[in-house]
Amino acid sequence: MSRLVLALLFLFHAGTDAEQALGVLHIKVVVSDSSGTAMPVPRHALLISDNPASAPPRRVLTTLDGTVDVRLAPGNYTVESDRPVAFDGKAYQWTQLVDVVAGRDAVIELTSGNAEVVAVTDAAASVTSPSETDPSSLLARWQGSLVQIWTATQHGSGFLIDPAGLVAADQQVIGGATVVEVQVSAQVKVAGAVIASDPMRGVALIRIDPEIAALLKPLPLECERPVEPLTVGQEIAALELGLGRPPGSSAGSIDSVLANVLDTDLLPTPGGTGGPAFAPNGRLIGLTTIVTARSGQRDLRGRIVRAGRICELVSTVAAKMNQAPPSAAHLPVELAQPQTTSTGEPARAGNLSLYRMSSSDFDITFITPALLKAAAGAQEGRTRDRGGRAPGADEIAERLLTDFANWSDYVAGSPPVLLVRVTPKLVEGFWTKVARGAAMTQGMAIGPIKRLKPDFASMRVFCGDAAVVPVHPFKLEHRVSDDDTLVEGLYAFDPGAIAPSCASVTLRLSSEKDPAKSDTAIVDAKVVERIWQDLAPWHLVK
Repeated sequence: MSRLVLALLFLFHAGTDAEQALGVLHIKVVVSDSSGTAMPVPRHALLISDNPASAPPRRVLTTLDGTVDVRLAPGNYTVESDRPVAFDGKAYQWTQLVDVVAGRDAVIELTSGNAEVVAVTDAAASVTSPSETDPSSLLARWQGSLVQIWTATQHGSGFLIDPAGLVAADQQVIGGATVVEVQVSAQVKVAGAVIASDPMRGVALIRIDPEIAALLKPLPLECERPVEPLTVGQEIAALELGLGRPPGSSAGSIDSVLANVLDTDLLPTPGGTGGPAFAPNGRLIGLTTIVTARSGQRDLRGRIVRAGRICELVSTVAAKMNQAPPSAAHLPVELAQPQTTSTGEPARAGNLSLYRMSSSDFDITFITPALLKAAAGAQEGRTRDRGGRAPGADEIAERLLTDFANWSDYVAGSPPVLLVRVTPKLVEGFWTKVARGAAMTQGMAIGPIKRLKPDFASMRVFCGDAAVVPVHPFKLEHRVSDDDTLVEGLYAFDPGAIAPSCASVTLRLSSEKDPAKSDTAIVDAKVVERIWQDLAPWHLVK
């Protein structure tokens, strides 16, 4: 055997042995609030040094659940906080020794009980000015207050301000809605009643059942305390539950201070407005919103509606809080993504053949994750110059599968749902036909002049005689002109909602023009079967 081969074998075995010799250190960081509830500390920076030190410390960050796993060579290590974490008026920091053994797991749990604890006001003398507005501290303390708000046209954040079930939200998200969906966890979503929505204040108040509110941690408004003094340039922080994102935090500074709002460089993520914002001392100062870009402005601007405006609106709803709360019944939620998608999606790869049908007033398209994937691939791989030609069938299919207006960000996340898109038909009116006929008698050939039927209002789906509750009843809003908006329906359903086992699948549709009138359509059994096959990867996910 040559020396080169021997050398390569030696290096391979040496590398394999070194890999096997490593141990895994599991670290968890939690602190307890005044009630003894343990709260994970996300994004807490830790320094890991070997003893005796042979290299600079290794810096790691905990994840959103307050944990981090590190692979280390055998030896003795010091694990210490890079800087303290402020929580409930105290600053916590840790220094722990741990032995790592080859091929074994070691565990360290850093808690309130084994931390060095000092008051935040005293901490500046010994550490680098810990602040209650450290985003990781705020997220650890208040992420249990956050909820997601779903309306027909928008998504936003909100936060519980009263254990009786009162939630504060961005009025721009709520709009004119009277009922919204409030999601308090991945598994729990309920109806919320909008009991106040004030465009002037920029605040909406939503009520949920107190039993559901008990799953959350109230974030007190402290309306009786003096207004928090704030200045331009002061650092602030905010929390949010953005669309398709885990709980998050962000930091920024104040650009201008007004009596009712603060302009800031802190910009919420898409679908994240309505989260709580905090002053440097950790006190709630309001909720986040955005200012829509005006003509000549390139970007949106972040703004905070001050807490006093929330307090003003809360004082007007006392009587409504004495009324019966909304139902605590759980609404459908999205399933987790399947571990494998070996069934369904490959069979549809590149195939944009739509599952379509029509009723009297609407065109209906059934959209599965496999169809969305095929459309994304077709759009990415095609460059075209239509040169004024009418769009072909493939282009129309692509538009139906890629243009989702105000819910484009949601669909781009490949949600594990069946989407049913309902589009008002293009029709030619009776008198238009008469006018065209009269023109033809004079030798003038005029093509059909079509207009859209009335906008979509609502849909009900039935499996046999049983109503199927959607995961989300969305509406798509397309701006046609300054004064006109086309409204489509986009309902998201559980992957098992429409099944071959249904005796029949019936859709009952209504328009804005006549909401009380139903336009009925029965889905062909072959279409139901094809949809079921597309969604097969999700049928076993629970």
